[in-house]
Amino acid sequence: MNAQKRTLPAASADSFSIAVIPDTQSYRPKEGELSNAIFTRHIDWTLANLEKQNIVFVSHVGDIIDKNIDEQWIVAQQCMNRLHDKVPYGISVGNHDMTRAGDSSLFQKYFPTERFANCEWYGGCFTPKTHGVEVSGNNANSFQLFSTAGIDFVFLHLECNAPDDVLAWADEVLTQHSDRRAIITTHMCLGPLQHPQAPNDYMDAPKGRMQWKKVHGELGNTPDEMWNKSFRKHANLSMICCGDQSRSHSLHEVAIGDHGNQVHQVLSDYSTGWLRLYRFHPAQNRVEAWTFHPTNEVLCEGTKFVPGAEGHQFEFEFPLTENKLP
Repeated sequence: MNAQKRTLPAASADSFSIAVIPDTQSYRPKEGELSNAIFTRHIDWTLANLEKQNIVFVSHVGDIIDKNIDEQWIVAQQCMNRLHDKVPYGISVGNHDMTRAGDSSLFQKYFPTERFANCEWYGGCFTPKTHGVEVSGNNANSFQLFSTAGIDFVFLHLECNAPDDVLAWADEVLTQHSDRRAIITTHMCLGPLQHPQAPNDYMDAPKGRMQWKKVHGELGNTPDEMWNKSFRKHANLSMICCGDQSRSHSLHEVAIGDHGNQVHQVLSDYSTGWLRLYRFHPAQNRVEAWTFHPTNEVLCEGTKFVPGAEGHQFEFEFPLTENKLP
């Protein structure tokens, strides 16, 4: 007889949650049209559980599409449209969501700044000063402001391998809102430390904050450069969400910022439908990470690349009360 499978625990009354959607690249033809069953299930579950799980924000880690073509962007827009006016959200632009040179024009076509004109939680986006908006502009880098349980948040969504001018803008946003708890989603962060030279390196090579990049050419910054040039400087930063590495699935590492603050770097990139929920417990300054399947809320007990349940279900400290700030 099979043991009963564990499922997502009920949320406590004093908690709130942030849903993080992993890379959604599984587009398939269906009855002559494209569809994305995994993406659809993620949105279905999120909408059905906004109140039950007290979901206050939804973040997409990027690679929202697989091929940078209108047909896939239309499906992605239809999925995200269902969240619009229901819950604050943001999207990090992944390497699949732009050209290798950093042109994210198609992302901007379907998720432009004006889409959020009437959203009071939308803080704004980076606007290039030396070139056109097709690279890095028009919502390719954005920030959101929201408050819950008496706690104010600033949430940045930065494109993959963000160049220096984007990082300078991110510094300005984080400094301007230094009184808010800060979270960043950017597509690349954790994975193989060095650029893999063989397929097995994606699974077996040493992992951590990556020291290689995929887009933006010489102007692009590796995840390690993004940390050293910008992220580490901000005392209010406590969490960085990322995806990109489907052969790592899940990673969690703690970095220490210049002010002694712990910054939890968390990777979730599942190609088989797992969804990640971060449940915040303000009174305990604690966050629970739950990874589950949205069709039945069964918890992930392990995957091919991360065999133990502890790699998918874990918790960590997160400063939510004033006396816990550095």
